[in-house]
Order: sequence, then C-alpha cells, then structure tokens
Amino acid sequence: MTQPSNYYESVQSSLSYLKTKFLFKRGEIEVIESPSEFYDTLKKKITTAKKRVFIASLYLGSSEDELIKCVSDAMKNNKDLKVSFLIDGLRGTRETPAKCSASLLATLVRDYGNRVDTRLYRTPAYVGWKRLLIPKRYNEGIGLQHMKIYGFDDEVLLSGANLSNDYFTNRQDRYYLFKRKEFTDYYYSLHKTISALSYKVEYSNNNQKYKMFWPSDNLANEPIHGRRQFLKKSSLVISEFLNRPRKPNIPIDDLGKYPTTVYPVSQFTPLFNRGYDESTERPAVLKLINSMCSPLNEWFFTAGYFNMLPDIKKALFSCRAKAGTVITASPYANGFFESKGMSGSIPDAYLYLSKKFLKDVRKSGKSDTITLREWQRGVVNKPNGWSYHAKGIWITDSTDDSDKGYPVGTIIGSSNYTRRAYSLDLESNAIIVTKDDQLRENMQHELDNILKYTKPVNLEDFSNEAHRQVNTKVKVATAMLGKRL
Repeated sequence: MTQPSNYYESVQSSLSYLKTKFLFKRGEIEVIESPSEFYDTLKKKITTAKKRVFIASLYLGSSEDELIKCVSDAMKNNKDLKVSFLIDGLRGTRETPAKCSASLLATLVRDYGNRVDTRLYRTPAYVGWKRLLIPKRYNEGIGLQHMKIYGFDDEVLLSGANLSNDYFTNRQDRYYLFKRKEFTDYYYSLHKTISALSYKVEYSNNNQKYKMFWPSDNLANEPIHGRRQFLKKSSLVISEFLNRPRKPNIPIDDLGKYPTTVYPVSQFTPLFNRGYDESTERPAVLKLINSMCSPLNEWFFTAGYFNMLPDIKKALFSCRAKAGTVITASPYANGFFESKGMSGSIPDAYLYLSKKFLKDVRKSGKSDTITLREWQRGVVNKPNGWSYHAKGIWITDSTDDSDKGYPVGTIIGSSNYTRRAYSLDLESNAIIVTKDDQLRENMQHELDNILKYTKPVNLEDFSNEAHRQVNTKVKVATAMLGKRL
C-alpha cells in the first residue's frame, strides 16, 4: 500500500476550526462489516459492560425481546450497571397501544427503576395542528431523532443501523467501533444532553403499558407549552455543547503514536431558532469535500435513501478528484419495496431522483468521471433478499495517477446527506482521517464488500428498462415532498 500524499494535512487544516477532535492509536478503531456481526457485537458489549450502556436509535423493533433480555440479564448480573436509551418519540410509539419501542423499554424501567433512563425525543415541530391532525404513520415526516449511537463503558459504536431484526440479519449498513474513553465520554455527554430535552418513560398498567412525561429537571420547557421558549433555551444548550473545546493534550513527541484524527459532527437544526443554526455537520462535510482538490483523490458517496443535498452535489461536481462513485439502493433493495399504501411508491421516488442526478452529471460535463452504481442482493422481502441502508463518504488518495489508492478518510454515522437530514432530523456523524495502514486496509475492505453487490446505471437504462419508468403522480409528489425524503 502506498502512503497517502498530503491529504491528511489538508483535511486537518480545513477542519481546524472545529472545537472538537480526538486522536486515536493504531487498533483503536474497528470496522464491522455485516449485520450479524453488528448484532453479536451489541449483545457481547452489553453483556460485558461494567458501568454504563447508552443507546440512541430511531427505534427498537417491537419484536426485539432477545435484546431486551440481554440488557436485563446484564443488569441482573451487575448491580453497578446503568442503562440509558434515547429513541424517537414518534417512531418509537407508532404501534401504540400494541407493543412498541416505548412499551418494551418501559419493562426495563419497571424491573430496574432509576438504573434505567428511557427517553423519547419529539421534534419541537410536533405542536399545534400538526400534533392533532397528522396521522401516526405520516407524522414522522416532520422530524425525527435519527442518531445511532451505541455506547458500552469506554467504547462507542457509531452506525446508521437501527435496532430491529432486519438490521441484524439482511439489511446492509455500516458500523465502526471506537475504543477510546475520551471519545466515548463525548458521545455519552451528547446522549445525555439530547435526553434532557426529551420525554421520560415509565412503566404503567394502562392499556399501552407505558407513560411519558416531561421531567422538571429537563434543560428546557416542554415544547407544547411554549415552542418559542423551548427553542430559545435549546439553542443555548446545543450551542454550548457544540462549541465547548475538546482537543487532545498530547506532547508533540508522542503525536506519531496517533495516526488517526476523528472529528465528531452533528446536525441539530430542529433545536435551533431559525437563523441561528450552529450545527457542525453540514459545513464540515462541505469543507471535507472541498479539500479533495487533487487529481490523486477519488471519492465514493453512498446513501440508501438517495436525495443528495444540493450543496453537497454542487461541491462534488466542483471538486477536481480523478473519479467519483455514487452508490444507491436498487428499487429491489429499498426497504419500502412493495410495501402497502403510499409508502409503496417511495422506491420509485428515489428512482426518479437517481435519474435527475444522472441528468445533472451529464449537464455538468462530468459523465466521464462520476458514476452511479445500484446495490442489489436478491430482492428485499423475498427469500435471501437484502435491503440497503448504508450511508457515508470515502476518500482515497494515492501518490500517482496509476495507483488506485486506499481510503484515507471516511464519514460514519446516521446522516443520509439529504435535505431532510439538514433541516428536520437530529443526526450525528464522525469524520475519520487516517495514515494508519491497517485502518485504511479495513476501510477498503468495507468499501469492496459494498461495491461487489453493485452495478453501474446510466441514463439509457432509464429509457430501456420497464421497471425504471416512473409515473407522473410519483414525479409530482417527489417534487412536492422532496424535503422530507
């Protein structure tokens, strides 16, 4: 493997304005590749945790009794263990009064009392007429807690995966395990901050088996009793968290032992007053892309739900990298494929957006350097069929144009890099830049594992293949609802 050129230094310079960064030694970041390995790691780390487990996810599948039992057994075996959950308050209660995330987690509160802290975040936009009139399955369109953070003692796993059976078996995602206490403490602090702007869950003997309330010691008032006041306070709380300096204090002589730099970045737009958004993810991602100023760079971008933020697309089109590859889900690998009701049209909506992207590639004169590839592994919801949910960016760097090069940087986390990710949801990601040969090799292996199930797609395919024909109703709906896809 060749050594990277000066890209490492270039990224460090472009992201030097960030208040938070962490340095890692070799072997302190582990790349996990399969859903089953992700699930096994979760269970193993929960079982062996001594002091804390903290989990933030969109939801917990209503059939995940095994995971609940794993947490319960860990708490029985270790009286010092405390557990914190942060779930979205709309997605996590959708099935009420049937079994749902909230009712499952409430059983742990029932059994272990204040050793378990379960929180439901509800977007402050969920007030007034929206709260009263938007049906359950569709109210998630106004905003979600979308972070995926899985912490165990002094380790934290960042991913795009949620906690349900498909994410543990046949839904491809990405998963990085970080083994450094200071880094884990940061995400624990992040987890607790958002939890203190969320509802608390307790067990109840009522029909839904849980109750939720707004604790008096939360960091702001309940949004339904004053949204403006809530945003005024939450803006200050989140701004203080993101702007608190956290940088390593390592002697210059020891810096060579730390070949990897990681920058946590988050998008918390819904918690800021309009016009006062100090989220760190969007500007950092754009700066990272703009640092790809060398023809020695090659980039790979993926999102299971492909609706790229226009600013990101513009930056990718403008950079002078020698090649770029976009990986998206085939309609047959979209989790909404053949689902009932309006959601059954979602794969066609993303298909339409893929075609528009290819038109933009041609219009920008980038057809020779930017490629779109679709990921498919069987047909989702059929025997041996997989769905695709991976998201992220990889940047490779080589010392000469003939060398493919291995990744020197990646972004791992929850964001799909869409318009809704930067306006409606809570997202958290980590930018990794490294000179560590072993980590670079592991990132390349991860990328190869994804690429082997892809094939290139071009504009002609949309004309020649019947399943790529999208009706006018879907096109109009996509144009109207694009911000929420």
